[in-house]
Amino acid sequence: MKATAMAHPIQGLVKYHGMRDDIKRLPYHDSISLCTAPSHTRTTVEFSMDYEEDTFVVDGEELDGRAYERVEAVVEKARSKSDAAHTVYPVRLESENSFPSNVGLGSSSSGFAAAAMALAEAADLDASRQEISTIARVGSASAARAVTGAFSQLHTGLNDEDCRSRRIPTDLHEDLKIIVGLVPYHKETEDAHDEAADSHMFQARNAHIHGQIAEMRDALRNNEFETAFELAEQDSLSLAATTMTGPKGWVYWQPATLEIFNRVRKLREEEDIPVYFSTDTGASVYVNTTEEHAEEVEEAISDCGVSTTTWDVGGPAQLLDEEKHLF
Repeated sequence: MKATAMAHPIQGLVKYHGMRDDIKRLPYHDSISLCTAPSHTRTTVEFSMDYEEDTFVVDGEELDGRAYERVEAVVEKARSKSDAAHTVYPVRLESENSFPSNVGLGSSSSGFAAAAMALAEAADLDASRQEISTIARVGSASAARAVTGAFSQLHTGLNDEDCRSRRIPTDLHEDLKIIVGLVPYHKETEDAHDEAADSHMFQARNAHIHGQIAEMRDALRNNEFETAFELAEQDSLSLAATTMTGPKGWVYWQPATLEIFNRVRKLREEEDIPVYFSTDTGASVYVNTTEEHAEEVEEAISDCGVSTTTWDVGGPAQLLDEEKHLF
């Protein structure tokens, strides 16, 4: 059976860092994000006796090594939950991104979310998005939140009943505009997660993160734009501090990244514009502002010498009609 799905990548608002369990991909603490649109990943999967082995292709490149293993983990999780006889056959998975990958824009989140959604359909699973989020999670914990979409929280836990994603109700999507300052710099998020607990900042981050989660949830529920995105800005700095103080001293920010930070602060402090920066593990920057100021903010960020685009809040992972199949 063949199925195709689409999912949007995430911008982390309160980000997880480090894994309690590397195989099940169980984070140490909760995390909250929003999905960004129209950026998306589209993925087609098919189980068939005509295939000799599982094959995974992303943006025209056949995967091997660690990239293959991560997709295979999602496939096997879907197989383990299915009673359909055809899932014993090899699977072909092809995926395409509408935006650059490995530059800090969450391509792994949309990639594994779209894969999980398509696999659940192809494997005849009668599963909710919360349940599908547990399939996506074994590829990337952030992908769990991309399955449920919009503003979502991945809850920590030691099993699939607890460690799954749930939506947070808010109306902030109605006025939010996300200007992306693209700073091309290849990064590997998994490497940073592997050594997170070895940073001397890790315990300090864990000590305050639960309060940060509670404050973010409250700000979202009460539609408090400035509180929510000030918290996201603060969390970006906290995440970077932990990453940079690990054994390998990962520094993902580039000069253009810092220039965007400074420009955002100048707009906020000197021109009283509600605007806040946010980064995940990478050099590219999300700049969060309101629709009223979006054009002015994008022009200011573009003046930093980077490519810009304006995104909105994206919804949950969706199944697509068969005319959208990639093969």
